[in-house]
Amino acid sequence: MRKPLLVVTGVDPVAMDTALISLAWDLPRAVSVRHLIDPHTQVLTRTVSDATGVVEREQIQLEHACVSCALREDIVPTLERLARDHRWSAIVSGLPTGTEAARLAQVLGADTRLARHLKLSAVLAAVGTDDVVRDLLGDDLLRERDLHTNPGDARGVGEVACAQIEYADLVVLDADPGVEAADLVRALARPGAPVVVGAAELDATALTAQRHQVGLSSAWCAPAFDVELPALRGSRAWRLDLSSPRPFHPDRLLDQIERLGAGRHRSRGAFWLPTRPGDLLEWSGAGGQLSIGSHSAWGLRAPMTRLLVTGVGTAPSDLVAAFEDLLLTRTEALLDQHTWAVHEDGLEPWLGEIRRVA
Repeated sequence: MRKPLLVVTGVDPVAMDTALISLAWDLPRAVSVRHLIDPHTQVLTRTVSDATGVVEREQIQLEHACVSCALREDIVPTLERLARDHRWSAIVSGLPTGTEAARLAQVLGADTRLARHLKLSAVLAAVGTDDVVRDLLGDDLLRERDLHTNPGDARGVGEVACAQIEYADLVVLDADPGVEAADLVRALARPGAPVVVGAAELDATALTAQRHQVGLSSAWCAPAFDVELPALRGSRAWRLDLSSPRPFHPDRLLDQIERLGAGRHRSRGAFWLPTRPGDLLEWSGAGGQLSIGSHSAWGLRAPMTRLLVTGVGTAPSDLVAAFEDLLLTRTEALLDQHTWAVHEDGLEPWLGEIRRVA
């Protein structure tokens, strides 16, 4: 029989552990496994518990203190081992703090051996409520809170926390954060994903009966997302859907990227450049911490530039104008393609070398 698996993510260890304990206690014959990465020693600690107490605790020296190594070397093998153990009927897994669940879902979905023993029932994002708006839209780095996974981890708290909320089947707030913060979380969450206040309100039995909505989560979180946006009626959160078939101008993007990337908001999406017409480029940022990179090829899809920007309070009045200024003008868009057939466009440090030169 396939064992249901509930996965808890977050950037607040206390909120994560509270959700983990609540889920495990609510399920008969459940086993919980918590993984933690020490970025300084590159040690992964695994703690397995059930109703009787701690079953095992082990430390594993990682080749690299990163999530990919942790998944490969211990997290996935441990989940498979627990799924084969007849002592337990369900598994609750707390991923290393700051880890996104999409990679684990991909691994579980592609492994036919694991599929015979394990069912990913739900991914939860546990959110601490000391200062939700700062966590999601501030400029703190994970390493400034000692939550990074390795010495080179330069990710922002907001970018990671927003991505976890966006991917989750359910978001659990550890307390009532106030109307503004709650509205922000609901605006970020996948359409239709419940937002629950208090771990005691989680229905673990119902969660194990369902299946992780990988298709819905992937579609909502994809850089080139094509999902109908629900209206934010009566919300204290705001959302801008900035979209155009035109690409960004590489020089103006390099010179003026802060106009869109800086500020207390979450921004994500896809864009393209005339110098790299076949490349789907990803945009992801929060609180002024911005990442851009090459995601995949556009393939048969028509390239487009689309950014979803979300915040609270009043939307900055200059974001729409900034977006328009970074795009090719309609005159520039009519230029011959050979105009953009360059060897370098200045964005190589972020996007890599140009692979196609006409």
